[in-house]
Amino acid sequence: MAPTGLGMAYMWGKDGRRGTPVVVTMENPNYSVIEIDGPVAEELRADALAMDKGGRGRTAKQFTWVLLLRAHRAAGCLASFVAAVGALPAAIGRRFRLSSFSSAAAADADEPGHGRGWLLYRFIKGFLVLSLLALAVELTAYWKGWRFQGPDLHVPEVVEIEGWAHSAYISWMSFRADYIKRPIEFLSKACIALFAIQSMDRLILCLGCFWIKLKNIKPRIEGDPFREGSGYQHPMVLVQIPMCNEKEVYEQSISAACQLDWPREKFLIQVLDDSSDENIQVLIKAEVSKWSHQGVNIVYRHRVLRTGYKAGNLKSAMSCDYVKDYQFVAIFDADFQPTPDFLKKTIPHFEGNPELGLVQARWSFVNKDENLLTRLQNINLCFHFEVEQQVNGVFLNFFGFNGTAGVWRIQALEESGGWLERTTVEDMDIAVRAHLNGWKFIFLNDVKVLCELPESYEAYRKQQHRWHSGPMHLFRLCLLDILTAKISSWKKANLILLFFLLRKLILPFYSFTLFCVILPLTMFVPEAELPVWVICYVPVCMSFLNILPSPRSFPFIVPYLLFENTMSVTKFNAMVSGLFKLGSSYEWIVTKKSGRSSESDLMTAAEKDTNGLSLPQLHKHLSEAELIELNMKKELHGEAPLHANKANKVYKKELALSLLLLTAAVRSLLAAQGIHFYFLLFQGVSFLFVGLDLIGEQID
Repeated sequence: MAPTGLGMAYMWGKDGRRGTPVVVTMENPNYSVIEIDGPVAEELRADALAMDKGGRGRTAKQFTWVLLLRAHRAAGCLASFVAAVGALPAAIGRRFRLSSFSSAAAADADEPGHGRGWLLYRFIKGFLVLSLLALAVELTAYWKGWRFQGPDLHVPEVVEIEGWAHSAYISWMSFRADYIKRPIEFLSKACIALFAIQSMDRLILCLGCFWIKLKNIKPRIEGDPFREGSGYQHPMVLVQIPMCNEKEVYEQSISAACQLDWPREKFLIQVLDDSSDENIQVLIKAEVSKWSHQGVNIVYRHRVLRTGYKAGNLKSAMSCDYVKDYQFVAIFDADFQPTPDFLKKTIPHFEGNPELGLVQARWSFVNKDENLLTRLQNINLCFHFEVEQQVNGVFLNFFGFNGTAGVWRIQALEESGGWLERTTVEDMDIAVRAHLNGWKFIFLNDVKVLCELPESYEAYRKQQHRWHSGPMHLFRLCLLDILTAKISSWKKANLILLFFLLRKLILPFYSFTLFCVILPLTMFVPEAELPVWVICYVPVCMSFLNILPSPRSFPFIVPYLLFENTMSVTKFNAMVSGLFKLGSSYEWIVTKKSGRSSESDLMTAAEKDTNGLSLPQLHKHLSEAELIELNMKKELHGEAPLHANKANKVYKKELALSLLLLTAAVRSLLAAQGIHFYFLLFQGVSFLFVGLDLIGEQID
């Protein structure tokens, strides 16, 4: 299906003109016809600017044209807004219709009965029901006039009680003041303390990044090892491209790897295909065969037993006999496209540095401006690479391997135990074990590799679940190894307290607890009111620190703030499942790709025909045996499309939290809490938009 917008999607999408030129016919025949968006438009804009500055327009005719141009723009904005508002109810109705009868297990994998997140969903539902009951009680008390102002509870005398309902309400007020207020205050203070610690960590990282920029600190290569007559001996490099059912991106990733500027006899490309779709296997084989016929050392590997996900795939590839002839291995996921000079910018760092085990490059995103979701992801990942990875690489020589766009010394992999299949974050696993074995890492912030961001909320949500459940699962497994490792105490403290607990556990915990549990709870227990500065400064400070590395994203600071709080539900659920080894802690779902090969492809990608397979052009790259195999598969399976019909989803946890926060917002009106009301209102609307999958890619 081709992605379509809701009419308002372009407001935060890419820049560019839309629509067709508008022709306006004047009543006076002397004025004839003008094309508003034609070549005259720039001249008219200049005239309008001159008029705004107090200048004089050239003619009354041009003045009329300028007014028409501005009226046209205003009408266009108004029409877009009306279309967006009109399309919203239809989109919401379509979401619910599709979710009611489509294979609804896929519609929300977290709902009860489908394994993942059912306990959290039941908690949110129960909380919502209690909130609605409490709101009904408070509304009744409000209309009856049973209100008691001030922080201290005043219990009326017996003669002031107006019946059993009034007495029951007074008992409820006394109960919440005596038994509910203190636990809420304790939780809120704990969350505020955790926020202070987290903010201090973020602030120190930002100061470290500022120091790196100020002093121009970065890993450097001594001289030019590739200059003519330098006598540089190119080491043997293995390039691995693991993939699984990624029809959209296999061609561009293989093509980029085959064009690496390195002596062909000095590197080998392994295409590690774990695809279960036989048609995709044939396509990838044909692409490998095409480059092999052009003289590139490239091999195709497909596992019969596809166990262990990506870790199992990489482990199987490293077991080949010829791997012992290679010194380094570069790893690229299927949507990554290294520049031809990637190896020349990374491999020389290993020269004369025998303790260096990993060189990690930065990711660069071809679709960061595609929609609001990709813009918000770009903010988070800019902070991750620009601040976290760079600062840890410069000052600690340790950071989490990103799983791709990096070069490992094969000796470091082998001495650290190789790839293990015990978690879904095999990249972090091998990085921690290599660090415990004394290997050092460096991060190259100025070496960038193009890749894609998930454009749909469904894909992003599944990716974030894996990224937050895997570290907690790994923490359980490697805690004892960290404590008994022969490294300094401060390195152990950094791994346990900062790397795992503070940055992987505390952030989703306090964010979800503070804004999705404590804040709405204080609306119904006003004796434990949350200070206004917590509502204002906590989220704003965190958002401001996160957005610093990407200053062009400052206009999106409010959507970013609201969306991060919304994502805390998914991250908290993932963190708990990984920490307590629940069913979804070892779940790997390949992130959906769109096949963006460059910035210029973003406008033409929607025009690609994805309804079926077009294989005749590939026949010349297949052997006779492969052609026979392809024809047999076509006869058995026909020419069915690879992708089933897709639709946007409905996410029940987010919808339930939306209703909960909006209910709390209504309650805050009774207490005239302005800041609380606006925060709860906008956060509730944010949850509503995410729950209805109105953020990210829209599928008609």
